[in-house]
Amino acid sequence: MIKLLSELIATPSPSKGEEAAADLLEKRMRERGLEVRRRLNNLWVESEPAGSKPTVLLNAHIDTVRPAGGYTRDPYAPSLEDGKLYGLGSNDDGGSLVALLEAYCILSSRPQPYRLVFSATAEEEICGPGGIEAIFEDIGPVDFGLIGEPTGMRMAIAERGLLVLDCKVHGRSGHAAREEGDNAIYKALKSIEWFRSYRFPRVSEFLGPVKMTVTGINAGTQHNIVPDLCTFMVDIRPNGLYTNEEIVSTVQASCGCEAVPRSLRNNSSSIPTGHPAVQRGLEMGLETFGSPTTSNQTRCHFTTLKMGPGESSRSHTADEYILVSEIEEAVDIYVKFLDNLQI
Repeated sequence: MIKLLSELIATPSPSKGEEAAADLLEKRMRERGLEVRRRLNNLWVESEPAGSKPTVLLNAHIDTVRPAGGYTRDPYAPSLEDGKLYGLGSNDDGGSLVALLEAYCILSSRPQPYRLVFSATAEEEICGPGGIEAIFEDIGPVDFGLIGEPTGMRMAIAERGLLVLDCKVHGRSGHAAREEGDNAIYKALKSIEWFRSYRFPRVSEFLGPVKMTVTGINAGTQHNIVPDLCTFMVDIRPNGLYTNEEIVSTVQASCGCEAVPRSLRNNSSSIPTGHPAVQRGLEMGLETFGSPTTSNQTRCHFTTLKMGPGESSRSHTADEYILVSEIEEAVDIYVKFLDNLQI
């Protein structure tokens, strides 16, 4: 696993530039005797064809962000020191990738009450359409998905989604020295205050309330003209208890301005604590939490849970690393978590 992860670190794979990494991983998987399927830069293997059994999907992503500023090491030169493997993508998401692949090989070598699929997908960091979504039709219906991301092997049973709204308020221009025009900035203040003060009624036990934040504003062209247009953007983090469409509908009906979502695809997610997978994890002593960061869960329209080695705080940072012991522990936990699990 460490050799494979080191090779992947040494193969740059920024979002939309994952081809070389996918080629490498495909080659290594075939060397292990796996019958790999591929669409674009997405790879997957299955323990058996789709049939009467439920399907469990294991997923991790092969793309990385660009190196952060402040690196003191070559981000593409893997380095193993004191049990830490340094390199871009080691923590996010290489540790989960190699651990889930190893767990797949172990679990698929013996009978399971489900069909098991392992997938390594692209474009996660940019929520791109050429990632996990591109293989859903090939894989077929999925009953449960385990998304590998650095969570310290805690179970993220809820994950925030993401909505970005572009808002417009129209006024009427006029000369600033006279009582002319209708100031779009002043009109926008009412809408901005609505976003600041409105509270969606349903509050998640793990994620809290839906969070709305005005994060940018633009208006005016010169000092002596009353602005006839004010635009601002709003960052919304859903809490798993509303669909994106429900949130947008409420906003558009109440905020007092034009509000257009850039995308409705980044859904929040949650899994009931009574789900067999969560119950298995609790029996193993695994902790649960709500995750503020998004992942491939936003693309999955089926029940998912997020869990993987490493820590989210290391992701997208300079001198990223993962502990070898974290990867080894993850394989053990994944196998115990999934072995003979009844979905």
